[in-house]
Amino acid sequence: MNTPYQDAQSVGQAAVRTTILDHAIDLLVTEGPAALTMRRIATGIGASTKVLYTMFGGKEGLADALYREGFARLRRAQQQVQGAGNPLAHLNDLATAYRAHALAEPAYYRVMFEQAIPGYRPSPDALSAAETAFDASVTAVQACIDSRVFRPGDAYEISKLLWAAAHGAVSLEIAGHFPPETAAHRYDTLMTALGQSFLAEQGQSSDKD
Repeated sequence: MNTPYQDAQSVGQAAVRTTILDHAIDLLVTEGPAALTMRRIATGIGASTKVLYTMFGGKEGLADALYREGFARLRRAQQQVQGAGNPLAHLNDLATAYRAHALAEPAYYRVMFEQAIPGYRPSPDALSAAETAFDASVTAVQACIDSRVFRPGDAYEISKLLWAAAHGAVSLEIAGHFPPETAAHRYDTLMTALGQSFLAEQGQSSDKD
């Protein structure tokens, strides 16, 4: 019977990388950061530590890869949101997708935003890569401005404010402060209220029509 590493090898280097990262994030969730060693990860997938050191350079490189992977997955989730005829509906759909992705990938979310790996600080390159995860949001905000749904403004800054609100609500939900029966409604109410503050006409609806 093949090891997970052998199965991944038969597919290619990208599959090997994903297998390593998936096992690493699983160890982080189930056993905590102390279990996140190159030897434990290598043993778990049936590979040598040399494979991990060659690919990531060491634990710091592995942590950086987990951070980058989290944002890469978020970027893909945002890119999969289909554009809507109504630019504000599209923006709201992106916000919904952000919450859904965070709840589906809570371990990566913690690596990205909650310093789940003690001592790890993202490199400038990693932070720059993370920034691209929100390109879809900036584009959607700009579409709202261009169509005069939003009053004129800086699409990048507005997107950052929307992210701050989304992140706060999602973090409270993941931490258990917002119970499941109220979390979705609170999230939608918060995002709708913030979106309304940028409307060109304050009476305009921000529902997902």
